[in-house]
Amino acid sequence: MLYTYQDLLKVGESDSERMLFIKKAINGHKETEFYRTALAADSYKRGKNLTIMEFRKMLYTVTGRVIPDTISPNYKMATGKFKRFVTQEVQYLLGNGCMFGKEDTADKLGTKKKSFDRMLQDAADKAITHGEAFGFFNQDHVDVFAYTEFVPFYDEENSALMAGVRFWQIDENKPLRATLYELDGYTEYIWRTSVGEVYRPKTKYVKLYRETAFDGREIYDFENYPTFPIVPFWGNPEHQSKLVGLREQIDCYDLIKSGYANNVDEASLIYWTIKNAGGMKDMDLARFVERIKTVHAAYVDEGMEATPTTLNVPVEARERLLDRLERDLYRDARAFDSEHIANGAVTATQIEAAYNDINGLCNEFEYCVLDFVMGILDVAGIDDEVSFTRDKITNITETVEVLVQSGEYLPSDYITRKILTLLGDGDQADDLIKEMTAEETAAANPVIEEEPETEENVNE
Repeated sequence: MLYTYQDLLKVGESDSERMLFIKKAINGHKETEFYRTALAADSYKRGKNLTIMEFRKMLYTVTGRVIPDTISPNYKMATGKFKRFVTQEVQYLLGNGCMFGKEDTADKLGTKKKSFDRMLQDAADKAITHGEAFGFFNQDHVDVFAYTEFVPFYDEENSALMAGVRFWQIDENKPLRATLYELDGYTEYIWRTSVGEVYRPKTKYVKLYRETAFDGREIYDFENYPTFPIVPFWGNPEHQSKLVGLREQIDCYDLIKSGYANNVDEASLIYWTIKNAGGMKDMDLARFVERIKTVHAAYVDEGMEATPTTLNVPVEARERLLDRLERDLYRDARAFDSEHIANGAVTATQIEAAYNDINGLCNEFEYCVLDFVMGILDVAGIDDEVSFTRDKITNITETVEVLVQSGEYLPSDYITRKILTLLGDGDQADDLIKEMTAEETAAANPVIEEEPETEENVNE
């Protein structure tokens, strides 16, 4: 069951009633389809395909009874495609970090241990994987909450996030911890048994410090933010996990690949057909095969004939289907497939065409990122703008040639800086430009050395 901000307001201020509501909200959160999909997405991202992990090969006996097949091969190979798709989308847009208009904005949003760029990548990864993540502006940095650990309470009237509960429990037999975040502060609870208690009373978010000659830096008061300090981060305009729409294709790919391996393994076995051996029982056949494996020879009675048989694996059909599924996965995930530009000399136009799908994907995702970042800036009281530089492969030779040919129309400093950035030496641009400027100045204003005075010059 999904709970809203209005449901929280109905509870009142009683701790016992609030703890009862929080446990109901957590349990209801875990029962939603969104939460179950988020858990499944975590498994697929870790390379654990839930479908093939639960798949069991079965056999039918002569009586029609179904029993588990514990003899034939049963490989369960999961691919890492989902993690690749998520990581590629995050790093393509955010791999080069944020660019703010003001120099001190990044320092106000993150510390050295928890930089804003690293936090934003973590939040984006969780938002794409689960469908939604949350960023809590915690005075001098941003903490990221995954959907699998945070219960949002949205307003039924304007759909704004007004409160929420972060919960965690390292094991079923360990205490359950929960923190209720509200507009006027946060309260921490703990359940060591079935009965909960207040771990920390409601506290305001912002600590106010002052410096004294004797005590040094100390907290003297608390205050709250002008708005709710937790900002939702959607992974896409559809508000759903990236796994949705891809899971069935990943399952199909993994099942066919695993079945392919099973067939190859089974094909390595030799099956024996024994003619005129109707009197042999299963035990006799097992002994025959065992003798073949140990001494590589066996005898048969007069009139009997033993013929070895191997299986032929349908290679071409499986290979074509796997290739088709892989192409479809990259197309539907709108991901960049480096195989398209891996071989031969590729022009800048071909590279741009290969990036077409992921560019369109990140155009949509960038709006979600901007909404999240601007929401954090609003909580922090910072008036600024943010932009991103996408991380992509380029044909450096062709790009440099275009820049050199543009020298007639563009400033030389700009061209030098762009070329050095492409070559990975952008940090040396300022020094090199100064050196080149000095050389040009010296060439334009040569120093004319006067001839030293000699006796002949003086007489003349």
